[in-house]
Amino acid sequence: MSSLHGKVVFITGGARGVGAEVARRLRRKGAKLVLTDLDAAPLDDLATELGGDAHVLTVLADVRDLAAMQSAADAAVAHFGGIDIVLANAGIASFGSVLAVDPEAFRRVIDINIMGVFNTVRATLPSIIERRGYVLVVSSLAAFTSAPGLAAYHTSKAGAEYFANTLRLEVAHHGVDVGSAHMSWIDTPLVQDAKADLSAFREMLSKLMPPLNRTTTVEACGAAFVKGIEGRKKRIYCPRWVGAFRWIRPLVSTPLAERDIRTFTPELLPRLDAEAAALGRSVSARIEALEKP
Repeated sequence: MSSLHGKVVFITGGARGVGAEVARRLRRKGAKLVLTDLDAAPLDDLATELGGDAHVLTVLADVRDLAAMQSAADAAVAHFGGIDIVLANAGIASFGSVLAVDPEAFRRVIDINIMGVFNTVRATLPSIIERRGYVLVVSSLAAFTSAPGLAAYHTSKAGAEYFANTLRLEVAHHGVDVGSAHMSWIDTPLVQDAKADLSAFREMLSKLMPPLNRTTTVEACGAAFVKGIEGRKKRIYCPRWVGAFRWIRPLVSTPLAERDIRTFTPELLPRLDAEAAALGRSVSARIEALEKP
């Protein structure tokens, strides 16, 4: 029997992508799930697929709203008796240079990817401490590297990593473990939408040096997450080579390492800005739709 059998796992951004894939894998191991998202239809479909109310509680909640996350955590405790594991997974990206990106889109990325992590952890942490549980914060390879046009995303994911590092020190004496997850490009709606919207983004990916230009499957990422959750790992990397960038981080920002990016940025970044301006948005259409009342 898996060590996850009967454990209650609270997942933000649980309707699609990595969140949904992890939920499916955890359910197969006997876990009970609390899934939050703003996207009601796929959230409901996933709950039905995974067995309904006996095994899955769904809550429509915005991670930017601490009261909403507290309500979701309270509902989880009332429904299942407590929370053993938290996966702070909800995240978005904006596209455009610092001079061109919509300031509200930039703020939205920071609010969701950093404040959303804080709100998720703040709301669930009392139950996690009570159960000597595990917190997994989704960061990214973007915490170790940089790419033009993605300042908000890189800033937020570096912040998420250091939030996890600090939280780990604060709760270790309670028997709580904290991990951060770092992935390269994953074939999620976030990356799919960017590729569909922006030819300059597709070209930028193609020009990055291997293996930075490769996309990993959602299934591979889900498997790595579940393995890390089972082992209460301090860091999870997907693919495994991402871990090397944590150790060579100081070298990644040297002129030699940045040579190729500096070469193509003068041509590609204005194109990316122009394409985003033509779309009239700095985030995907799906994210824009979710923001509408």
